Amino acid sequence: MNEKLTKIEIITRPTKFEEFKQELAKIGVSGITVSNVLGCGLQKGFTEVYRGVTRQISMHERIKIEIVVCKVPVQDVVDTAKRVLKTGKPGDGKIFIYEIANAIKIRTGEEGCQALQNDEA
Repeated sequence: MNEKLTKIEIITRPTKFEEFKQELAKIGVSGITVSNVLGCGLQKGFTEVYRGVTRQISMHERIKIEIVVCKVPVQDVVDTAKRVLKTGKPGDGKIFIYEIANAIKIRTGEEGCQALQNDEA
């Protein structure tokens, strides 16, 4: 396993996800994992009235997008995320980049970069 595996984790608003997914496909990203998450940051919360009770909401709905790349340049993914997901307002999100020691495809036993490749079977 000579090739470097990198995980890119993006936490952002869900509103631009479909556009982002399409742009990722254009640069060769074929596999992503997406989770619905809640988070809070520097942006202020808001007040909501639910069944006559006023409550302060400080957690915001976000999505966490996880991408592991080997052949696709990390900077291409980062540049695409910044271009597509930026609104210029607080809450656009964060990008985290991690080095991955190994990836193993359970079905075939392939490891490293080969584990990330799509096959026809």
